[in-house]
Amino acid sequence: MAIKIRLARGGSKKRPYYHIVAADERSPRDGRFIEKLGHWNPMLPKDSEERVVFDTDRVKYWLGTGAQPTDRVLRFLAEAGIAERKVRNNPNKAKPGKKAEERAAEKKQKAEEAAAAAAEASAEASE
Repeated sequence: MAIKIRLARGGSKKRPYYHIVAADERSPRDGRFIEKLGHWNPMLPKDSEERVVFDTDRVKYWLGTGAQPTDRVLRFLAEAGIAERKVRNNPNKAKPGKKAEERAAEKKQKAEEAAAAAAEASAEASE
């Protein structure tokens, strides 16, 4: 049985509130869990101490038994100094897509044509 430390959503519509839980990875997101470890309230300001609260002893226990935290939970644990988060680097993510490159090429071509036409017009006017 693989255990995940993940978020379970609570709260009402457009007012999210998440519980940090240890759950079997096969169980539904908001369904059955083994133990509640803390909570996260994204509606609070980022500098608030009550925004993310969890029981560090229980989290360390579950990490020791082989539980895998999700990416968001791992961010919280790294911020608290409990777990190490690998730095990710995806240089291709910032590159524009195929359509955006085509639009940029068209725009550049139109600008060059307009500059050439303006240069021709100024050359004819000076004659």
